[in-house]
Amino acid sequence: MTFYLTTAIPYVNAAPHIGFTLEIVQADALARHKRGRGEPVRFLTGTDDNSLKNVKAAAAEGVTVEELVARNAALFEGLRGPLDLSFDDFIRTGSDPRHRPGVEKLWRACEQSGDLYKKHYEGRYCVGCEQFYAEADLADGKCPEHGVEPQLVAEENWFFRLSRYGDRLKELIISGELRVEPESRRNEVLSLIESGLHDFSISRSRARAHGWGVPVPGDPDQVVYVWYDALGNYITALGYGSEDDAPAPDFDRWWTEGDRRVHVIGKGIIRFHAVYWPAMLLSAGVRLPSDIFVHDYVTVDGRKIGKSLGNTVDPVALAGTYGADALRWWLLREVPRVGDADFTVERLVTRANEDLANGLGNLVNRVVSMAWRYRDGAVVIPDTLVDAADRAFAEVFDALPAAVGEAVADFDFRAATGAIVRAVDAANRFVETNRPWDLAKGEKGGSLVDGVRLDTVLSLLVHACRVLGAELAAFTPGLAARVAEQCGEGTTVAPAAPVYPRLEVAESDRVTAA
Repeated sequence: MTFYLTTAIPYVNAAPHIGFTLEIVQADALARHKRGRGEPVRFLTGTDDNSLKNVKAAAAEGVTVEELVARNAALFEGLRGPLDLSFDDFIRTGSDPRHRPGVEKLWRACEQSGDLYKKHYEGRYCVGCEQFYAEADLADGKCPEHGVEPQLVAEENWFFRLSRYGDRLKELIISGELRVEPESRRNEVLSLIESGLHDFSISRSRARAHGWGVPVPGDPDQVVYVWYDALGNYITALGYGSEDDAPAPDFDRWWTEGDRRVHVIGKGIIRFHAVYWPAMLLSAGVRLPSDIFVHDYVTVDGRKIGKSLGNTVDPVALAGTYGADALRWWLLREVPRVGDADFTVERLVTRANEDLANGLGNLVNRVVSMAWRYRDGAVVIPDTLVDAADRAFAEVFDALPAAVGEAVADFDFRAATGAIVRAVDAANRFVETNRPWDLAKGEKGGSLVDGVRLDTVLSLLVHACRVLGAELAAFTPGLAARVAEQCGEGTTVAPAAPVYPRLEVAESDRVTAA
């Protein structure tokens, strides 16, 4: 089953912060999990280069738009190493040669369907959202997402006939053909559709855009609206728009004929992905995504992270100080499927120490050390498990892959990591209940029964650690690799070495927190 996975593409008016890190780590965990189950995966991320926000940020810095976009896009692409990411493709909408032809083809396809028209328009525009707002959608006259008053804009633009597609979109979402998760977000989209869909502007004047963006086909005085442009990246990266010059096997394999086409996005852009984008694809005669997973926000002091608020958190610095595994684990373990999660360095360190150092790290070190102390690193695997408690313990780890898989299928990373933590706790209890050190003493005193029992206990514990390492690979790949190396394969384990040290809050972060 092919699995095509994308993140939203962030604006590059500033360096990456931990808010986008949540999304790309969730997507990476999903991609790694699917690959680990043997499924063909293509994982795309990238940057939205053609935003008016980028133009304004460049002007504020006194640099060219090209310079600002190139610099910041490189920072986003550079997250791969610090965050231990595994994306297969990275697209930049402003410079990737695949993108503009695809946007132009999408435009012409919608035009041929009779869904594009030009008219004069006046409205309130939030540059932060790159979106017009009706008065009723504002909060005390301000953008509900950014808390600023939108600009009053009047100009002639191209419009898309979104009003044609309400009934069809509702039908697709209710049937599950277009799956929106979690349920609360699905209901939000349905409510939005039922309230009535209005045609929306899909171009901006070239003058207001300062000439930055994809020119409208046949109308060079207009540039394509950044959201119409940006949403297309999910198919332009696969070669949509290149078919006239060469075949597009990636588009055929991963989109037209693909099994799953999954978008991972934040709640603030659900309208664009679950309403505008599917309607555009319906108009263009292109297959729709299969799944849209919507996450909430990482906050700081209860507030959405934003450069203008001065509360951004640098994920590269965090990973450099505490490690990619600690940061990834906090994002996947602490952020709920529904609801925001407030970030502090102290919470990151506490969670890593409790789960990864004290829980898993301690377990692996104890098990491997005992295997060497009592059996010189050999693992004697019993033919059968006679004891009911042993069978019950083994069943915990036999069932763990399915439990993790079920949670990931629901896009519930907290549940998936929670299942792993519960298995770690079960293994640590098994050590305390069976006390291998006492069995070793009994064996040394001449008890053959204790010797056989020690072999069984150690074998079960080594197997448990191997399963844990395999299931952790999607979430904390660095730690998982160390666990796998320690626990070895077959009838031997590697010499014991710590797999995860305890962390301490850096002094610089203590000062910042104070």
